[in-house]
Amino acid sequence: MEESLSAWMQSRIEYVVVALQVLAILLAAWALRWLVRRLIARLAARYELPPMVVMGARRVATFLIGMAALLMVLERFGVSAGVLWGAFTGFAAVAAVAFFAAWSVLTNIFCSFLILVTRPFRLFDHIEVLDNGEKPGLGGQVIDINLVYVTLLERHADGFESQLRVPNSQFFQRAVRRWSGEPPPRAADGGARRCDDKP
Repeated sequence: MEESLSAWMQSRIEYVVVALQVLAILLAAWALRWLVRRLIARLAARYELPPMVVMGARRVATFLIGMAALLMVLERFGVSAGVLWGAFTGFAAVAAVAFFAAWSVLTNIFCSFLILVTRPFRLFDHIEVLDNGEKPGLGGQVIDINLVYVTLLERHADGFESQLRVPNSQFFQRAVRRWSGEPPPRAADGGARRCDDKP
């Protein structure tokens, strides 16, 4: 009877010790976060740092302190820090690969919203995307604007028509020429005129 009672007391004491350790970790993390925020505030006042830099520094410091406290708390509960770190780095690597794989698509989707808001051109406008000022670029009549592409209708000098799909991000990386009416012949044929063609 006494042995079972002592085992029960010992298990309860272990739980109390773990709870006190977790509480100490959380208090230490809160105190460290408070000190770091005060330090950042003093540095911002002394060196006149922009508010965005101050806010970014606070968020990074809070995240790092919180992650460290979480790892220490989980370690108190018997979870190995090495296993957690391996799982975190594996997840971060997969997330980074997925992010970079989808970066161009996300950029084009964001640029489609910018096109709709800023309205650099509209449907059925005649536009030209310039590589530089010396040679003609991609051009035609805007016949569709979707989340990824702007579709241009090219009319060639020989009477044929073709569709050109330009990624939305290109309109924010290059200059865009827009005509209110019909474009001149050089842009109407999609920039396909050769150097030896007569004007």
